[in-house]
Amino acid sequence: MNRGRRLGDLADTHPWIDFDASVANRLDHRSWMRLGEAYALCNELSGTPLTPAVAEELHQVALVRGAQATVAIEGNTLTEEQVAGIRAGTFTAPRSRAYQEREVRNILAAFDRIDDLVTADGRPPLSVELICEMHRWVLDGVDPEAPYTPGVLRTHSVAVGPYLGPPARTCERLLEQLAEWIDGEAFHPQAAADSDAERVRFALTVLSALLAHLYIAWIHPFDDGNGRTARLLEYLILARSGTVPLAAANLMANHFNLTHDRYYARLAAASQQRDVLGFLAYGIEGLVDGLNEHSASVREQHLRLAWQSFIAETMSQFPTSPAAERQHALVMALPPDEFVPKADVAGLTPQLAQMYARTGPRTLARDLNRLEGAGLIETDRRGVRPRVDRMRAFVSPTSS
Repeated sequence: MNRGRRLGDLADTHPWIDFDASVANRLDHRSWMRLGEAYALCNELSGTPLTPAVAEELHQVALVRGAQATVAIEGNTLTEEQVAGIRAGTFTAPRSRAYQEREVRNILAAFDRIDDLVTADGRPPLSVELICEMHRWVLDGVDPEAPYTPGVLRTHSVAVGPYLGPPARTCERLLEQLAEWIDGEAFHPQAAADSDAERVRFALTVLSALLAHLYIAWIHPFDDGNGRTARLLEYLILARSGTVPLAAANLMANHFNLTHDRYYARLAAASQQRDVLGFLAYGIEGLVDGLNEHSASVREQHLRLAWQSFIAETMSQFPTSPAAERQHALVMALPPDEFVPKADVAGLTPQLAQMYARTGPRTLARDLNRLEGAGLIETDRRGVRPRVDRMRAFVSPTSS
């Protein structure tokens, strides 16, 4: 991978801002193996069939988590549940925290705008204008009394702890170089259309997203909101790639929030100790962890759909009757992989409780016997549980 160009005297004051993509060539074997694992997990996510409703639900959960993580790193104390309520229109923050709600709404709206950009344009090119626009999305209306204008580059020197950003006069040109670099040959080589081309493209996409994030933190082009803008830019680069599912494009932001002490330490080490590889390895590790967790959630959703289909197919052989309707409601109410005491089964849901309130004392026992005979449940001294394990028989034939 080729080297970039430094800007004037920054080679002396900020030598780490070198636009050098060859750093990827020095990644250790563990990071490359994790990139391969991430590629496989993304393919699994993309290829898993889900109903539109379930797919949309998973996407919304990912957006909520990504938004909450993006703002939580900066001190926003709204919980994931409250952010989900803001998204659904069921939660309004008290007046004292209205600015936090506005911040969350901005990030959620920014994700939607990026999704629309990717849908309309496929691969929207990076530019100074787009980065400034994303910054405006992040901070618009959050602090009307702030001494800066959202979307406008800083005009003075800035320090973050011991870190001194590049001179304000260089910010625009540095962002131009960043956009050209990320969209250029270094991360989009004219590779042959072979079986490895897509894997290479995926790896370069992840690396470019992390490096873009890092360079925004280094350049620090705005008075405030640089971290949120960096994470939004990272999301855009992953979302537009076509190799990362949208539901996975903000998993690294969630990782940075969950490990925010390491996040700031890795950012500092990248400049102070020139440890860019440490930041890349840290980000890749978080992506894989997030993808594994997300894949497990998708598999559970897929298992649930398969189980519901199996119930419907099995019970289609039962004669239509109030008893069959009641038995269907019973087996659907049972939590997966969990025994429910028999005394609690009839009250699992209000609907079930009403159904059994109209029957005799032996009805529940007959219903359980019929469902067990059909292979839909099992009963023992611990109680009743659904036979969801039958859906896992292919990978775990000894499940019980």
